[in-house]
Amino acid sequence: MFIHIGGDTVVSTKDVISILDHQTVKSSKNNKAFLQEKKKMVVDSDQEETKSYVITTDAIYCSPISSLTLKRRAQFVDSLDQVSFVQAEVEELTSSGSSDDER
Repeated sequence: MFIHIGGDTVVSTKDVISILDHQTVKSSKNNKAFLQEKKKMVVDSDQEETKSYVITTDAIYCSPISSLTLKRRAQFVDSLDQVSFVQAEVEELTSSGSSDDER
């Protein structure tokens, strides 16, 4: 599944490593140093609109959406994955159960 992180950008939930709040990054020397080190990987670095950073396996995205909202979106997508998994199990159980009734 995918998460919309603002603008025209969506990322795969499987690729997301971390979502960091912009204020946390601003107040932490380690986080600032990390972003400076990975500066070539940063996408859409419009610092005025940035509310969060989405770190993936391939890039670091600056997002105008808060980290809390992105977290909720990721949890919602994860819950959708769980629903489809449970539905598949139910279908499997009901289809195998009907063959037992025929005997």
